[in-house]
Amino acid sequence: MNVAPGEIELDWVLVLAPFRKDADYIAAFLREQRVPVNHVRTDNLAHHLSLSPGVIVITHEALSPAVVTAIGIHLSAQPDWSEVPILVLLERAAPIARIRSQLERAWPRARLLFHTRPIAQLELVNGIQTNLLVRLRQKQVRDAIDREVELRLELNHRIKNILASVASIFQMTRRGAATAEDLAADFTGRLQALSNVHTAVFEAGGEEVSLSSVVDLTVSPYNSDGRNRIHVSGPDVGVSRNSATTIALCLHELITNAIKYGALSENEGSVDVAWAISGDAAPVFSLHWVERDGPKVAEPTRQGYGTKYVRSALRSLFGSPPEVSFDPEGFRCEVAGSLERMR
Repeated sequence: MNVAPGEIELDWVLVLAPFRKDADYIAAFLREQRVPVNHVRTDNLAHHLSLSPGVIVITHEALSPAVVTAIGIHLSAQPDWSEVPILVLLERAAPIARIRSQLERAWPRARLLFHTRPIAQLELVNGIQTNLLVRLRQKQVRDAIDREVELRLELNHRIKNILASVASIFQMTRRGAATAEDLAADFTGRLQALSNVHTAVFEAGGEEVSLSSVVDLTVSPYNSDGRNRIHVSGPDVGVSRNSATTIALCLHELITNAIKYGALSENEGSVDVAWAISGDAAPVFSLHWVERDGPKVAEPTRQGYGTKYVRSALRSLFGSPPEVSFDPEGFRCEVAGSLERMR
């Protein structure tokens, strides 16, 4: 019984032999060595070649012009990394040099190996297994090249996104700055917030990052004087790199506003940053920013860059606008949305 090539992970061997005895003999001892094999005569050859055999074994009698042409067409369509091993079993009296020359011209994309019959089982099996290993190495090289290309494209994409973010941050900061010193200070702080997120993502080693790590990196510079004025609480949850970036930049803007106008502008003021997850079937993620013990709050007559950014960015991330409250007792910002959206 033949092995269905589409049902196996390892490469398989296609045996082309017009005489049933040869085909059955080769296939039988290959199966004894657990080598997946399909043996055919020469009919419907194009179909079997389309299933991409890892190694082709072909007997002298099967080398008809039609078969040579069909295999040549198959090989010409192979990608650059592919060099299909073909083991040719020739009669001892065959003109080996002439056949080799003809096949090398007809099959330039093949790794050709010639054996004369009769051939010992062990020799043939070793030759096939060695070339299956060669084929495996070819595919590993292909996969490495594909990964390299993918990494280069991803790096290029990330660099473009980072530069676009930097340019946007600079333009918005410039419009809101009264002096060059203000511009330098605000722009540097926002870049640092962006850098903190990328540090957290890099240390996480993947596309998902710990929200707790991101928040800690963002608020730690403001809790470094021995006083924790920004209190953080919430379960550790993994979020996507984009979600982490957005949350970190929003927290930075809220912290900046709190230092300039809110709770952190006074010695006794503090901020609670908390998040929670609720629901089982469709978990909801909620984020809360609450300021306490600061100056009396009054809604400003115009929105600055920070407030505009926070509203827009959180709405985009959560799918619904944040609730922003200029409560006289302390500024509040709360937002909620699907946890899946964060991931």
